[in-house]
Amino acid sequence: MKVAVTGSSGFIGTALVAALRADGHEVTRLVRAAPAAPDEIAWNPRAIGGGLDPGSLDGVAAVVHLAAAGAADKRWTPSYQAEIRDSRVQGTRALASALAAMAAPPRVLLSGSAIGWYGDTGGREVTEADPAGSGFLADVVRDWEAAAEGAVRAGIRVVTLRSGLVLSPRGGMLGRMLPLFRLGLGGRIGSGRQVMSWIGLSEWVAIARFLLGRDDISGPVNLTTPSPVTNAEFTSALAAAVHRPAVMVAPAPALKLALGGVSSDILSSARVLPRRLLDEGYQFRHPAIAGALAAEL
Repeated sequence: MKVAVTGSSGFIGTALVAALRADGHEVTRLVRAAPAAPDEIAWNPRAIGGGLDPGSLDGVAAVVHLAAAGAADKRWTPSYQAEIRDSRVQGTRALASALAAMAAPPRVLLSGSAIGWYGDTGGREVTEADPAGSGFLADVVRDWEAAAEGAVRAGIRVVTLRSGLVLSPRGGMLGRMLPLFRLGLGGRIGSGRQVMSWIGLSEWVAIARFLLGRDDISGPVNLTTPSPVTNAEFTSALAAAVHRPAVMVAPAPALKLALGGVSSDILSSARVLPRRLLDEGYQFRHPAIAGALAAEL
């Protein structure tokens, strides 16, 4: 199968492209810079129709859309909040319109999303059946998912990937925390009672491959494990995985002052369960945090 991927240079996209190619699929990477390899096609997520040349995606059967500005890459100034939103909403709308205009559109679009949809639930359990929460991230994710409607109207099967905290030493939250923990300088954040809904990178990739092959699944799917943990439990598991103590505490007020809105990603509490994956028979490889960390590290 021919698969097109945006965001292929990120730590998730890099792993997904490698796995798809190992499965025997032909992967085309949509890149914003001038193409530098035969497998690359230029696109512009800010342009109408993604700035894609007519026919450039002919023969593509599936698209995985991951391109977006990192929500935790910078302090949430007003300008960077606009970048977070625009990179998601404009890029998804442009790609969806390009796919809808094709003479033979792809069968499926896996479109990036996030558990920010639910907002801070105070640790209450939520599933795909729950409505959007409130706050900046919830508002962004609601508009992000709506931006894919053009593809839905064109008859493309669209799955919105509501990803939890993706754990990998290559990037994301774990990539930033790991050096400190390996030095014995890790510790819980704030009270440590906030619930973290997470997924290992290798599990994320396995789920994406599962969803590509299931023609009967569409709509939102939570990419989280069935075993959310508190921040204190995560801290303990990570310290054990690297054989170091974890006695430090990062005070919540200091984090909010230093990080701005980014702190919401690590101080909010939401117990997001993968109800649809479980109902569809997906078998988690590493449902518990200790095993997932061992696999990733």
